[in-house]
Amino acid sequence: MKALPIRLPAGLLLLAGFAAAQAVDLAPRVQALEQKLAAQKRVLNDFGGLIRYGSEDAEIGTPKPGENRVVFLGDDITELWGRGSATFFSSKPYFNRGIVGQTTPQMLIRFHQDVVALQPKVVVIQAGVNDLLVASEGVTAENFMSMVDIAKANGIRVVLASLTPVCDCYTKQTGLRPQGKIISLNGWIKDYAARSGAVYLDYYSALADGRNFKKELTGDGLFPNDAGYGVMAPLAEKAIAEALKK
Repeated sequence: MKALPIRLPAGLLLLAGFAAAQAVDLAPRVQALEQKLAAQKRVLNDFGGLIRYGSEDAEIGTPKPGENRVVFLGDDITELWGRGSATFFSSKPYFNRGIVGQTTPQMLIRFHQDVVALQPKVVVIQAGVNDLLVASEGVTAENFMSMVDIAKANGIRVVLASLTPVCDCYTKQTGLRPQGKIISLNGWIKDYAARSGAVYLDYYSALADGRNFKKELTGDGLFPNDAGYGVMAPLAEKAIAEALKK
């Protein structure tokens, strides 16, 4: 006897389709939450992030005679540089020491291991975007000053990079990182660079349209895309050259 096809009511079919669509929509959110949880576990086990580059640092020898070694110390913006088609100064003795999600107190903890121990001539410090979520400008400023003091005590020239802009052109970013706070902290960094003898690296002006991140230079309104890094690279090179002259 031939089985008769089962016909579901139209309402149930619509409900099933809606549930499937919701599951697809939730997948990126679940993945993001899992990544955030993994990051939090890493922080609990190693607050300063000393494990991240510890073994690599140990394998790096002393600079060659005449080598202008540079360390880029930073957060997401630094670590993500070179993940796409925009390479991270592949032909230069430049070391990327960025860690996604880090704040200035965490960078201060690993400053000796990831900067001083590598004996660079210049350190480029790019930080603050994550401090906006958890710290006051005063606390962030103190951490910047401590890192600069350590660098100067070890004969390392300093480049202080601005925070990059944000925009709501893809998703809401300005709620967590208000544009006014970014401008205020950049103003302090610029002033302190002048007072301390460091070089100020102004990424912000090149990446911003008014207060907003230029849409063509970011993929999410928070971090630069390959085009954004393409704008930043020559600015970094110019700042490093200026620091080497000091």
